[in-house]
Amino acid sequence: MKASDLFVKCLEAEGVERIFGIPGEENADVMISLLDSPIEFVLCRHEQAAAFMADTYGRLTGKCGVCLSTLGPGATNLVTGLADANMDRAPVVAIIGQAGTDRLHKESHQNMDSVAMMRPISKWAQTVFAPENIPEIVRKAFKVAETEKPGVTVIELPEDIAELEIDDSTKPMSIAKTRRPAADHKAITQAVDIIAKAKNPLILAGNGAVRKRAAEQLKRLAHKTGIAVVNTFMGKGAIPMSDPHCLFTMGLQGRDYANLAFEQSDVVITIGYDFVEYAPAFWNSKQDKIIIDIDFTPAEIDTNFPVTVDIVSDLADALWQINEDLDERYGDKLPLNDIKERAELRQIISDDLAMEEADTSFPVKPQRILNDVRKFLGPDDILLSDVGAHKMWIARYFQCETPNTCLISNGFCTMGFALPGSIGAKIAQPDRRVLSISGDAGFMMNIQDLETAVRYKIPIVAMVWEDGEYGLIKWKQQNSFDGKHSELAFNNPDWEMLAKSFGMYGKTITAADDIIPSLEEAFSQDGPALLSVKVDYGENRKLTERLGNIIAAI
Repeated sequence: MKASDLFVKCLEAEGVERIFGIPGEENADVMISLLDSPIEFVLCRHEQAAAFMADTYGRLTGKCGVCLSTLGPGATNLVTGLADANMDRAPVVAIIGQAGTDRLHKESHQNMDSVAMMRPISKWAQTVFAPENIPEIVRKAFKVAETEKPGVTVIELPEDIAELEIDDSTKPMSIAKTRRPAADHKAITQAVDIIAKAKNPLILAGNGAVRKRAAEQLKRLAHKTGIAVVNTFMGKGAIPMSDPHCLFTMGLQGRDYANLAFEQSDVVITIGYDFVEYAPAFWNSKQDKIIIDIDFTPAEIDTNFPVTVDIVSDLADALWQINEDLDERYGDKLPLNDIKERAELRQIISDDLAMEEADTSFPVKPQRILNDVRKFLGPDDILLSDVGAHKMWIARYFQCETPNTCLISNGFCTMGFALPGSIGAKIAQPDRRVLSISGDAGFMMNIQDLETAVRYKIPIVAMVWEDGEYGLIKWKQQNSFDGKHSELAFNNPDWEMLAKSFGMYGKTITAADDIIPSLEEAFSQDGPALLSVKVDYGENRKLTERLGNIIAAI
């Protein structure tokens, strides 16, 4: 058999069901080998979109999403999507073609050191130099990508290696389940001692808390201790929004009700918390908190993150151990805190999030749109947020009942993520409704893969918030420069005609009361649908001003 045949067999052994990408001459052998494989190849219109699809597929399945490109410009097009997946902790394996090894040492057509380019944005990147090494390289790529904290690995397969003959007795490596280590018992004891003595503790649930079984054990911990939980943007659903222990989401890098609660806290338990989401300077600027950090890897070093107890373990197991120790030592005193003391603050936040929910003005206020979207989507349906001013509104206002039902590009903050990401999400979770929300700027950055959704009849709905400018940049410039901003306006297409040109359903929403009926109509289509709505971003600075003056019951 050819080396490319062996390569595909190794992918099959890893349980790969589909690959997102665009092939080129240099990976033609792999593509022909795939013709005899049950693996589906999802042909995309841009490599960056393929990487975003693999990103969300990996997040939602817990198994590696796989994307493929050719060499040179194909590989560089993957970079933004791979960097996003790596920083947002999505398991992804990227397969890139390469020129023959006979010309890698010299200047030649489309030849570049792709592996060197990929190393800063991945956990591991490797070129295949001999077909006999394929089983080891593929097995390592998948194992490293899925090992906590998950991320991106890259396999580069030169065209002359792919076409070499290899004895068909060479087999893929077997897959052994890797058990993550349990937490150190002394660290668990120390953590429980601190929790038991805490006067005003809080839990901060991050990206890691929505993976594996961690959310279930987190909920048990909250209920046993009576400690309220605040989530990061990507930790939504780690504890249900309806749970009285939920204090919703951290503020927009500034003053918000949850931030005020942290100001008054003495102990903070961080669970699966990544600095790339929300810097500790925003909630521990005085460096006066006792911090218990529970994560898969040792705590990051930061002046504002002086960890007292660093629990390095499988998250779910560490939380289980803490829960068991609490039962054993404090069973008759549980819960240690009265969650009813947080009820007033929770109600204040709930009332705040409900403001403008019935507003009928047009252009539509962000608050009204998101309240309607939340009412429309079920608890297991999935919302994807692109990057822009709308992301800040989604981060604050859109709350979740279950983990991984609000996917945000928050570590790398990549415009153009939501539309292709929604395609990967729908393929990963075909029984759930999938809605993406993009700004008009971000949507146009990856619009070409609407055709992919149409061709494969993928019933996603894309909602575009239209304001005709780079709204988030304007918001931040106005906040920093006394209301002034640079030139940020641009023109947009006719969204309904654009959808029609792709052969899909499209509608422009012209009244606030039409949001839910329009969503119902869009999701009734056999394929993808596009909705556009003019949004009132005059609310941006109003929110900034209001958050700067809030007071809260702590």
